[in-house]
Amino acid sequence: MIDPTPLWDFDDPAASERRFRAAAEAADPDDRLVLMTQVARALGLQERYDEGHAVLDALSPTGDEVATRIVLERGRLFRSEGRPEEALPQFEAAAQTAAAAGLDALQVDALHMVALVADPAERLARHEAALAVARGSADPQARDWDASLLNNLGVTHADAGDFEAALACFEEAQAARERIGDVARTRVARWMVAWALRNLGRTDEALARQRELKAELDAAGLADTHVDEELALLEG
Repeated sequence: MIDPTPLWDFDDPAASERRFRAAAEAADPDDRLVLMTQVARALGLQERYDEGHAVLDALSPTGDEVATRIVLERGRLFRSEGRPEEALPQFEAAAQTAAAAGLDALQVDALHMVALVADPAERLARHEAALAVARGSADPQARDWDASLLNNLGVTHADAGDFEAALACFEEAQAARERIGDVARTRVARWMVAWALRNLGRTDEALARQRELKAELDAAGLADTHVDEELALLEG
């Protein structure tokens, strides 16, 4: 079945929606269903929630993958609407269906969403459970979820004020991003490491890392306000 990932630009959900609709028109019936679930997701990112739900309502699952994606995207719509209590059972159902069908990447995706809407007291354990599934999978796409999950774990530790634990997670997340080879997301991971270092009082190390990022961005003709803000704090 089709992998919709290459059609996504999360910075431009409207353009993503147009691509998914165009691809769906030319796709076979099963692939069309997968693509339309992503139309619903793109609509949610544009805050067009009712339209997103209507798209999902019109889909009839033909197998476990489509069924999982429909429930998963329903949960994402609820979460984006600010209805986490309705999103949680959707994500849990998606994780269960995916697990039973051996759809590891979708299972991890659903588990990562469970962690994001779980009670704060349970969030750390939920992130760790999702990470364990990712690391134990034979599916490279599922394993590559470790980068996002480690970042989320780091943020959860940081929110609790444990920046030592957060730093360890962010350093692992950076290594994962380097393994995956996504330059832009690796820069974000490096920023998170530097941010944790600053919060630990290791300002010289943090400053050196942010300056490295700034130099690379300048060389590439890019800008990042987050880097600039950290440099202002560190150099002020």
